[in-house]
Amino acid sequence: MTPDSTHRYGSVSRWLHWGMALCIVLLPISALLPDLFEDRAVQSFFRNGHKQIGSLMWVLIWLRAAWAWACRHQRPPSVGLLAKLGHWALYALMVLIPSIGLLRQYGSGRAFSPLGLPLFPGFDPSQKIEWMVELGGLLHGELGWALLALAFGHAAMAFWHRRTGQNDVLPRMMNVAPKS
Repeated sequence: MTPDSTHRYGSVSRWLHWGMALCIVLLPISALLPDLFEDRAVQSFFRNGHKQIGSLMWVLIWLRAAWAWACRHQRPPSVGLLAKLGHWALYALMVLIPSIGLLRQYGSGRAFSPLGLPLFPGFDPSQKIEWMVELGGLLHGELGWALLALAFGHAAMAFWHRRTGQNDVLPRMMNVAPKS
């Protein structure tokens, strides 16, 4: 296990980063796949997968935040204000989107056991909490698309910085040699 340094992220930071990146890519796929199938069992499989991946991302973001706080004095510095704001926006969306999904799930009256852990029991769906369901319906998917766009922009900027030769940040998070 390599620690973070002022020039490069360590193995824990990289595993958390790439695990979350994988979740961000898989979440829209798992959200769209149910609509491609008419079989309710297949639809349910993919919807459940979406919830499990979202739950995993929610856990990973909190682990990552705790790890970043613990290593805050030995991490690479931000390359500028826009990069810092972009990262904060990514983190905010990664907390907000699954939180809104959880709120919608609870408000619907359906039980939820992410990753096999019972989080909350269901209740009579006729007693559902409308504002929670409506908030989730209004924001969860739209913010998810914003997160995906922001994540692709994040990756594009890392490659852009490498291509232009100024602030080559890619070696911080990948096993590539710095561009000379």
